[in-house]
Parts: sequence; C-alpha cells; structure tokens
Amino acid sequence: MKKVPIGVFDSGYGGLTILSELLEKLPSYDYIYFGDNARAPYGNRSFDVVYSYTLEAVDFLFSQGCELIIIACNTASAKALRTIQQNDLKKYGSQKRILGVIRPCTEYISCITSTNCVGLLATQGTVNSNSYGIELKKFAPNVTLVQHACPMWVPLIENNMHNTDVGKMIIKADIEKLLSQNTVIDTIVLACTHYPVIQNYIKEIAGKEIEVLAQGPLVAEKLIDYLSRHKELDNVLSKDASVVYFTSENSDFFDEAASKFMKRTIRSTHIAI
Repeated sequence: MKKVPIGVFDSGYGGLTILSELLEKLPSYDYIYFGDNARAPYGNRSFDVVYSYTLEAVDFLFSQGCELIIIACNTASAKALRTIQQNDLKKYGSQKRILGVIRPCTEYISCITSTNCVGLLATQGTVNSNSYGIELKKFAPNVTLVQHACPMWVPLIENNMHNTDVGKMIIKADIEKLLSQNTVIDTIVLACTHYPVIQNYIKEIAGKEIEVLAQGPLVAEKLIDYLSRHKELDNVLSKDASVVYFTSENSDFFDEAASKFMKRTIRSTHIAI
C-alpha cells in the first residue's frame, strides 16, 4: 500500500503557525505545505474568488498524492471549505478528506470562557462570513461573540512591519476597538493563522485577565483525535518525518520569510497555479 503525506494549505505564511504545531505534536508524519503567497492576502476577496483559489490549491495537493488536507487559513475555511466538502470532494474519491481550522476552535471555546463573552480578531472576510458565529451556535449557544476585523494585520506581519511603532499602534487600536464593544470579554480568539506571530503583544495590550487563544495547538490536538478515530486514513499516511514546501510566489522570497516563521531553514519549490 502506497503511503501518502498530509497536505497543509494557506493563502500565505500564516499556515506555517499551524504546521509548526503539527510538527511538534505529530512529528513522525510527512507533510506538504502550499502557500499561495502570490495571491495573498485572501481576507478582502469575494467568496467566489476565495473558493476558486482554494479549490485550485486542493486540486494541487491531491495531485501530489495527499489523502488528507488541512485548510490552515481562516478565510478559506470560512468562505470555501464547506462548498468544497459538499460539492467537489466526491470527484476526488471517497477516501479523501479536507479539514479546516474553525471547528476545532469553536468546539473548545465553551471550555475556556467563564463570562460567556468571547472576542474574535480576524480578517474582514472571516468576520463577514460569520462562520465562527454559526459554528458557536452548535457547540456553545450561550456564548456571546464579539467580532472585529483587522485588515492591516496580515500585510504588517508578512512585510515584517508589526514590530514598528506604526505597526504596534495599528494593532493596539484594533485590540482596543474589540474590547470596547463589551466589557466582560474574557477570551480573545486569534481567528487568523498569521496572528500568533504577535500573540505576546496582543496579550500585553489585552491584559492578564483575558485569555488569548491561538489555533495551532487546538488544530493539532483535534487532528490527533481525528486520526485515532479514522484508522483507515491514518494507516495510509506516510511517517518519515519529512516536509516539502511549495509556493506560488518566488521561492527565494518565500524561503526567507518562511524561515523566520519556522525558525529553521526552509527550501521551497515555486509552482504556477
């Protein structure tokens, strides 16, 4: 039986924060990471465009032999995942699986909030989709969700401007706008995989009494659970502890930035998509 890697997709570099957690908690598995950096960010794009781009990425990763794909992008998970699962997945074969990053987070929220009031920092696309609100109604209907879009954060992080005075000012203003909407927010969800890069600064601004929740650890824990319940899928996954990187951007440019995200030397291959 041929063994296959796990595919991980993001619109840019943010998915590397998910991949880092996967490598830490499931280190024996093989992974293929694809970042659509040439067309990032996805946050302000329409549903149709995000769906089209995400489907192209899914098609590429399945063509590389993946049986399981993690959509490590909140905007793609919000705007495209369900449509692809319902309408497109069947054409690839009954054994293929695609998972997102929203459900693992919403399943956990009720376990952590004591005030039942949770803040969400995300891209404009994720906020507009209300995907977190929809999912929370299933798993934590008593939780009030306060959402705030941060359209400048991804460009700041990808251009390494988040530590500048201007960058910090923009980030601080967004956090304060979120918290001003409800005084009993006790948890902030970082609903974009780029945002863990600035998690410590967010904690500093939010204060010690507010929990700041990143998705990577939750996604990794849920994947462990998922594979334990789907042995037929786990049995076909290869386990040689390897990672292959692809990008739609110039590979040298990607490698420089990705190496900073991963804190290790990254070598990628450019693909036209």
